[in-house]
Amino acid sequence: MPRSTLTGSRIRERRTLKGLKQADLARSVGISPAYLNLIEHNRRRIGGKLLVDLARELDADLIALSQGAQAPLVEGLRAAAGEAGEARDPAEVDRVEDFADRFPGWAGLVTQQRDHIGALERRVEALNDRLAHDPYLSDALHDLLSSVTAVRSTAGILNAGDDIDPEWRVRFHRNIYEDSQRLADGAQSLVTYLDTIGSAQEGLSTPLDEVEAWLAAQSYALGDETSADTRHAPLKTLAAQTLAQDWQAKAARDAQAMPLAQVDAVLAQHGPDPSALARAANMPLDAAMRRLAALPPADHRPPVGLARCDGSGTLTFRKPLDGFALPRFGAACPLWPLYQALLRPTVPIRRVIEAQGQPARRFVAYAICQPVQALEFDAPQIVEATMMIVPLEHAGRTLPSAEASGDALGVGSTCRVCARAACAARREPSLVMVDHT
Repeated sequence: MPRSTLTGSRIRERRTLKGLKQADLARSVGISPAYLNLIEHNRRRIGGKLLVDLARELDADLIALSQGAQAPLVEGLRAAAGEAGEARDPAEVDRVEDFADRFPGWAGLVTQQRDHIGALERRVEALNDRLAHDPYLSDALHDLLSSVTAVRSTAGILNAGDDIDPEWRVRFHRNIYEDSQRLADGAQSLVTYLDTIGSAQEGLSTPLDEVEAWLAAQSYALGDETSADTRHAPLKTLAAQTLAQDWQAKAARDAQAMPLAQVDAVLAQHGPDPSALARAANMPLDAAMRRLAALPPADHRPPVGLARCDGSGTLTFRKPLDGFALPRFGAACPLWPLYQALLRPTVPIRRVIEAQGQPARRFVAYAICQPVQALEFDAPQIVEATMMIVPLEHAGRTLPSAEASGDALGVGSTCRVCARAACAARREPSLVMVDHT
C-alpha cells in the first residue's frame, strides 16, 4: 500500500534540518515557491522526476523521503488497529503514519506489544490443548488421585476403632507410608514435568515431538539443499530416529524428483500451487505438497504449512503456520479439508478457509487422500491424507477470482478453543464463549 500522504511533511522537515529556505529549494528544482509550499503541506501529490530532484537536493534517500523511514512500524500499527476491531476511531487510524514518524519509540513499543500478545494467545491455545489432552499429564494426575484415595482409605480404617489386630495395624501403617511415598514422588515428577512448559524442548514426550522439534530447528528444509543428518541429530529415542530417517529419505527423493530450480520456476509462474508442481515434475500431489513445505526459507518463497493424518484421523505430522494452529495433543477440527479428503480418496480438494484469531486470517488449503500400499485383493485399505496450507494473500494467483472472493469455510484448531458456538461439527464445549460465527 503506497504511503505517500506525508511526503510533503518529510520534505519540509528535511529542508529545515539542512537550513535551506523554501525559495532556494524551489529554485534549485525548477518550481515556484508557492507550489513547493503546497507540496510541503501535503496538498499536492509528488512523484517521478520532481521527487528524485528533491531527494538529490536534500541529500535524502528516495524511499525514506517518499515512504518514510518507519514503514515497518506503520504496517505494525495498522495491523494492531485492525486487530482491535471497531474500537478504534477511523480518523486516528488514518494518522498512524504521522504517529510513527513523530514518535518512533512509542510506535515500536505498540508493535512489539501487539506481536507479544499474539504470541501469548498462541501459547495459551497450545497450553490448553496440552493440559486437556496430554497423555502423560493425564496418567500422572490419575496416579496422584489413586495414591490420595489409597492413603485416605487406609487412614479411615485405622481411625475406625482400636480393635484392629496389631499385625494388620503394622501392615496398614506400612501401606500408608508406601502410598505417601508414591504420592510424594508422583507430585515431584508432575511438578518437574510442568516446569518444562516454556522451555526449549517443551517437555517433549513422544518420538513425533522429538522429530518435529528437530525439523523445526532445520526450518523443515531437508533433501539436497541442506547437510542435516539424522545420525548427528539430537534425537534420544530409536523410534524418533526411525521417523526422522523416514522423513529425510522422502525429502531427499522429493528434492531429486523436483529440483529447487524447477520448483522456483513453478512458484514464479503459478505461485504455491501443488498441482502445477505435480504436473511439471510428473509426481503425485502429496509429494508436491511435501516438497513445497520443505523448501529452504527465502523471500520469494511463501510460507507453507503441512499436516498429515492416517485413516483414523490421527495427525501423524505437523508443520505449523503463523495464524493456523495445529493441535499437538488431541483431535483437530473435523471441518479441515484434510478430513474431508479421507471421505473422497484420490480426489483433490481445494478450499478457502478462515481460521479464528485476532484478526481472523484466511488460507487456501489443498488436500488429497491416497493409498500408502499396493492394492491387493482382500487386503485392508491403508490410506493417508495430506493437507498443505498457504496464506490467501500468497495464493491469490492460483485461484479463480470467484473462489478467492467467495465465502470462506470457518474452521478452528480444536473444539475446546474454538468460539464458533453454532458449529454443527462441535463434539465438546468450548472454553471460549464468544461467538464469531
